[in-house]
Amino acid sequence: MKWLLLMVIMLAAPAQASPGLDALNMTVNPDGSETYTLTIQVLALMTLMSFLPAALLMMTCFARIAIVLVLLRQAMGTMSTPTNQIIIGLSLFLTFFIMAPVFDRAYENAIKPYMDEEMASDVALKGALAPFKQFMLDQVREPDLALFLDLSNTTVTEETLEDVPLKVLVPAFVTSELKTAFQIGFMIFIPFLIIDLVVASVLMSMGMMMLSPLIISLPFKIMLFVLVDGWVLLLGTLASSFYVR
Repeated sequence: MKWLLLMVIMLAAPAQASPGLDALNMTVNPDGSETYTLTIQVLALMTLMSFLPAALLMMTCFARIAIVLVLLRQAMGTMSTPTNQIIIGLSLFLTFFIMAPVFDRAYENAIKPYMDEEMASDVALKGALAPFKQFMLDQVREPDLALFLDLSNTTVTEETLEDVPLKVLVPAFVTSELKTAFQIGFMIFIPFLIIDLVVASVLMSMGMMMLSPLIISLPFKIMLFVLVDGWVLLLGTLASSFYVR
């Protein structure tokens, strides 16, 4: 332990003695705009990247897809099959497939000009968020959006709908996605529930009350899902349920 502390002190001493980089260096351009050092830009970029998981969950179609797949697994009664890793991976790649036009517009309108030094960072950020805001506005339900606009005392019109702040749009979008996901999940549960009821009634009429209906109904539910090509039908329906311009 003492040797470890000694090594830390020896390594820290030269670092304290050597001059460090300026924490902030701002340059005023001839047109009045401000440019920060690369160190500050990298720091800001790393800070924004820490919000990427939350943005992926709350600002894309990921939440609806993941919830529907989990509800499907519960409706079929297959316990942990498919596993959580498979559900998350499938939801992630299907999200990339659906959101591809949005990602392309964000790259062409903001990221590429910023990397080519043709656009300031604040303008690039607004340009990158614009396609995501349009996507969320196309999916959000009007009552949900009106609720959060009322709670935040924000007034918008149809002409200024694109200027809705993210603090209002994101929770309204998530609320709409949860409602839609549970509606789809309800429709998925109905055929599997009918199979469970039929199997339970048959077993009850045969006097086999000690036998769990889930053991008998599970093969029938799997067979039904395979015969109707359920994965293609479900994933195709999920992909077509989103309106992407």
